[in-house]
Amino acid sequence: MTLSRPENYRFHNGTKDALPFAASEYEDRLAGLRDIMELHSLDAVVLTSMHNVAYYSGFLYCSFGRPYACVVTATQCVTVSAGIDAGQPWRRSIGDNITYTDWQRDNFWRVVAGVIGNGKAVGCEADHLTMMQADKLNAFVKPSRGMDIAPATMQQRMTKSAAEIALIRHGAQVADVGGYAIRDALIAGKGKALREIDIAMAGRDAMEMEIAKRFPDAEYRDTWVWFQSGLNTDGAHNPVTGRVMQQGDILSLNCFPMISGYYTALERTMFLGSCDPASLKIWEANVAAHEYGMSLLKPGATCSGVTAQINDFLAERDLLQYRTFGYGHSFGILSHFYGREAGLELREDIDTVLEPGMVISMEPMLTLPEGAPGAGGYREHDILVITEDGNDNITAYPYGPEFNIVG
Repeated sequence: MTLSRPENYRFHNGTKDALPFAASEYEDRLAGLRDIMELHSLDAVVLTSMHNVAYYSGFLYCSFGRPYACVVTATQCVTVSAGIDAGQPWRRSIGDNITYTDWQRDNFWRVVAGVIGNGKAVGCEADHLTMMQADKLNAFVKPSRGMDIAPATMQQRMTKSAAEIALIRHGAQVADVGGYAIRDALIAGKGKALREIDIAMAGRDAMEMEIAKRFPDAEYRDTWVWFQSGLNTDGAHNPVTGRVMQQGDILSLNCFPMISGYYTALERTMFLGSCDPASLKIWEANVAAHEYGMSLLKPGATCSGVTAQINDFLAERDLLQYRTFGYGHSFGILSHFYGREAGLELREDIDTVLEPGMVISMEPMLTLPEGAPGAGGYREHDILVITEDGNDNITAYPYGPEFNIVG
């Protein structure tokens, strides 16, 4: 007997599970995407990034080397997933789901072509689709015309709905829980040999327990902490190590809760036990830049304009040469390994105008090299929602020397 091995099938196993948002939220997002499609006379859009698939369907995939998609037409929203995931993509998405099989190469693209048809005008994400996959899209779908849809979808994601802001607010509160857990672990460990990893685990565990308490029906993944000390504070994205902290060390607390693909962050400079005068001077200057920067975030301000004003602030104090990256970025469906709303970052080359409903961080960082007075990386980070007349700071954990010299 020969086993029939199809190119694809529907495995709608069980019933739909709770999604991060109500069905009406996804309907509104899809309506916005279809408006973009109509504006550009597109018949279909093939979304392949984790952030866009999750944004429009609710399904946050785990690639592990396999392609995934959300295909949107005027009437359909179909996620395309691999057999290894069984019924989970169906249960965790708003629309239809088709599973492709591994029995022959490129069954993924056969499914996409089957949903769209040939000879259509098709949008795709040029910043995500590799050259190889772009060639396969052309070979299987045979579009009459193509368009990079990534900038327009990013623009749509940059302004958050009320439901998104509510979720992001929960995330900021969870990050605060992680911050307090880290502070408590440093105080409780006074006099002991504490490694960066020991403190990081305390913060991560506290955040994961808090997320599970607040969102009992969610999927849990990707929450993490970077807790850095000494020389390891010099970069914002330096991984945790097994370094044992010493009294007087500069510390960097970085809590990153992930709730259904939505990233939030809390970042604070700390010192273990004591802070020397040279370090205190740099720390207080960076706190002043942080407070000044937050005061600039309001409707009508531009990303480049805010950046220029903070640059001037630091230059007046002869500290601008120690700045290492932009002063803030957007929040939403993003992570350290996927997603980016690069059009809403506080950098010199971005002229986006801030509008109500945008969510952005203020996070100035100064890094002084080893051997210099006050050596180390200093960073404060708050999350702010742009309102009609200013901003709403949704980060509550205190910053500055008065609260963050601990242990």
